[in-house]
Amino acid sequence: MNNNTKAIAFMVVSMFAFAATDTLIKVVAGAVSPPQTMFFLTLGGLIVFASLAKYQGETIWDKSAISKVLIIRYIAEIVGLVSMILALALIPLSTIGAIIQSVPLLVTFGAVLLLGEKVSWRRWTSIIVGFIGVLMIIQPGADAFEPAVLLALTAAIALSARDLTTRVTPPKMSSASLASFTMIATIPVPIIWLLITGESFIPPSEHLFALIGMVIMGAFGYLLIIASVRAAEVSVVSPYRYSRLIFLMAFGIIIFDEQPGIWVLLGAALIVASGIYMMWRERVVKSQ
Repeated sequence: MNNNTKAIAFMVVSMFAFAATDTLIKVVAGAVSPPQTMFFLTLGGLIVFASLAKYQGETIWDKSAISKVLIIRYIAEIVGLVSMILALALIPLSTIGAIIQSVPLLVTFGAVLLLGEKVSWRRWTSIIVGFIGVLMIIQPGADAFEPAVLLALTAAIALSARDLTTRVTPPKMSSASLASFTMIATIPVPIIWLLITGESFIPPSEHLFALIGMVIMGAFGYLLIIASVRAAEVSVVSPYRYSRLIFLMAFGIIIFDEQPGIWVLLGAALIVASGIYMMWRERVVKSQ
């Protein structure tokens, strides 16, 4: 198996793991509150990533962890995680999956505005088409408009900001250390949230295995996506990120008996097509 094939396999499996994590969050949403879910995910993530960092011989503390760019990244992570957990409790998996696929388009848009990157008219067209796809899914102003869908859009914007700031994080900082710092910065939010609501930090025991599964699958997906982008060029593996949408739609139909509407399907198709075309154009330009 060559490096590209291996990297693609890692990416697809990681997207399956992330989709499984999202599905498990939705499965327990009725019995486990959002702050309990967030606390379990961040605490579990901290244990996994800090252990990995120590195993790799890295120091857990680094003064660059409190740099301005990383503080912005932590805030984006918090907003994205809170919005995503709330969205998973309120709207269909297929709808969330379709909107989240707009992240690569939003990252490109943000890179133009904030990092001064130059984008050709073809890529601008891809971004506009992708945003039209998002509007088709959200349907603002229509009778079918569901306000909760804005949570998924907020999550997509926040995750895009997180990915954008990742481009300018200290290059010497490893992925495991960066993930550990992010969990450390995030975990106070669910702690304060739970203290305010007066809920228990420990969720109902009958859902404990599902919560452990979230942590394991989330960490597994995270490590695989790192292995994927390190094994091949980003332009080779990035299009396979869209497999997450397929997995989420499949889980939604099989587990929750969801029936994605025509606007969701058409919007998702536009987002995926525009994103893949944009990545293909970027690869063509680099090869010239």
